[in-house]
Amino acid sequence: MSAQIDVHMKLPQPPLLLITDRTLARRPLFEVVTMALAGGCRWIMVREKDLSPPKLTSLVKMIITATQPYAATVSVNGNLAVAAACRINAIHLPQGQSVAAARQQLGADGWIGVSAHSLAEAQCAATDGADYVTLSPIFPTQSKPGYGPALGLDELRRVAATLPIPVVALGGITPDSIAPCYSAGAAGAAVMGAVMQAANPQVVLRRLIERWAEVGNREAASSQSSMSF
Repeated sequence: MSAQIDVHMKLPQPPLLLITDRTLARRPLFEVVTMALAGGCRWIMVREKDLSPPKLTSLVKMIITATQPYAATVSVNGNLAVAAACRINAIHLPQGQSVAAARQQLGADGWIGVSAHSLAEAQCAATDGADYVTLSPIFPTQSKPGYGPALGLDELRRVAATLPIPVVALGGITPDSIAPCYSAGAAGAAVMGAVMQAANPQVVLRRLIERWAEVGNREAASSQSSMSF
């Protein structure tokens, strides 16, 4: 069973969400996941929409087993039945799926995320009771085609400032682009292609976490310096 999440905490820490896609992966998916965990990943969303429920259930259980030594959180994209079969309390919903239905199954302690591609969709998710949203695509990306042009940092900043729940930046996230997302108000970042396609997922994951922490430390130091005057 994956780590249970207190819905009152903002996000798993570090707030870097790894989204799986075995069709993109340069290595076997389980190997990518284990290397990412070794690199510091503590939050994984299994997003393998083409798998049958039995195969998806088997994959999720295997990933849960790999995460247990790290107390990492595992969520499933869109499939409440698989989440129930795997006894996990975290689900990520695409647009069109009911937050209320997910909440009814998972209960008050469930952790529910929703994919959003605009301020309006993000606001609806928050109103419906989601615990966080992913906002995408922030930057141009080949991993999530079909969602229109990149929203950009200004839109991320607007959505993050408006919503009462955490906003996780998604789309084109790399070690070079993750820091501006923090500065724009994102509570976390989600990554798919940069890790799935990496020659060394462990190194890339570690760099992502380090860049996120670096900008956080700089901004915290700057804030404390300003308060001292």
